[in-house]
Amino acid sequence: MGLRGKLGLIFLLVSSLAILVLCVAVYTQAQSARLDRTRSFADERILLASQSYDHDEVPVFGSKLDDPELPPQLREAVLEGKRATFKTGSPNAKMWAAVGVKDGRILSIVQDYDTSDDSMEALQQALIFGGIGTVALVALVSVILAGSLSKRIVAVAGTARRIAAGDLDASAADTVGKGKDEVQSLATALDTMATSLRGQLEAERRFTADVAHDLRTPVTGLTTAAELLPPGRPSELVRDRAKVLRRLVEDLLEIARFDSGVEQADLELVGLGAFVGSAVGRLRMQQALAPDSVIVHQIGPDETVSTDSRRIERILANLIVNGLRHGQPPVEVTVSGRTVEVVDHGNGYPEELIAEGPRRFRSGMAERGVGHGLGLTIAAGHAKVLGAELTFGSAPGGGALARLVLPATETQS
Repeated sequence: MGLRGKLGLIFLLVSSLAILVLCVAVYTQAQSARLDRTRSFADERILLASQSYDHDEVPVFGSKLDDPELPPQLREAVLEGKRATFKTGSPNAKMWAAVGVKDGRILSIVQDYDTSDDSMEALQQALIFGGIGTVALVALVSVILAGSLSKRIVAVAGTARRIAAGDLDASAADTVGKGKDEVQSLATALDTMATSLRGQLEAERRFTADVAHDLRTPVTGLTTAAELLPPGRPSELVRDRAKVLRRLVEDLLEIARFDSGVEQADLELVGLGAFVGSAVGRLRMQQALAPDSVIVHQIGPDETVSTDSRRIERILANLIVNGLRHGQPPVEVTVSGRTVEVVDHGNGYPEELIAEGPRRFRSGMAERGVGHGLGLTIAAGHAKVLGAELTFGSAPGGGALARLVLPATETQS
């Protein structure tokens, strides 16, 4: 049950209980008032009857002297010198009134007391139908009010999802309208958080771009100088570290271009299965990989897609290198229609990466090795430019699974 249903049910239950208590109180009060009137009437009759008896010694109004059916409680009250009334219980309820007269005798009057008459039945029906009508009206109003509140909360939740998806300019306060209630406070707090997050991300983007640009020139010089070193093991180590540093700077520059939002895909028609096979072959040659370290599987016929082949190759290279570096060979690449899956046989991706996606400078758990966490970030950036969906999970047989789903071309839609 959603919030709208829960709020409507709560309003309905509370209002129904209040209406029920009110109806019972009204009916009880009416019964009590009727009983008081009957007592007052019986008391007036016994008073007049006693005055007449004291004067004429003749019982009137159907009164009796020393009635043997007089209730004991009433008899005791009269013997104490009181003029009293008493109602016997159901069935056949009766209202008694008695008073002491001369010669120590007790004069009493009795009359039937019907607990329900036409007026009480009419009141009861009015309370029942009125209560049902009021509950129905309250139910309608509660659904409307709960729906309005639920709609505003859903609007705030929708804005939160847009912000989580990257639309940091979304405003929750605009979606819920003006007001000074808790929902408006929640929307304002969400907008404040989004503004702060937008500022932090912008600062991070500027920092990444500035660092990459500032390092590019000295790293290029360092790489050139390392190539001039005399042969030897120390020189090899220096050249190797210089190349690593150069790749890091190039990765940072690439991420900076993604952050700027200027990257666009250069689309062309590509046979996906054949292209993936050739891209893997080129990667084996560039990285000097063993033939059985990366295995390509084709499921079904080769499908032609409209995509940017350079970015597809970059995504595949990053995923395969990540699997070889942090997992265990062989890395299996499976092409099925518009879907490409890359699976290694290591310990799998960390749960945090599967849930939130890759983040720069966070390489995951230690058992998958060390790194800067930029390879998967760059792959995700290229996938976003292509309009493709890149997700990370666990392979059925164990290991890490990366799944790239390319968008359908116009002829396929």
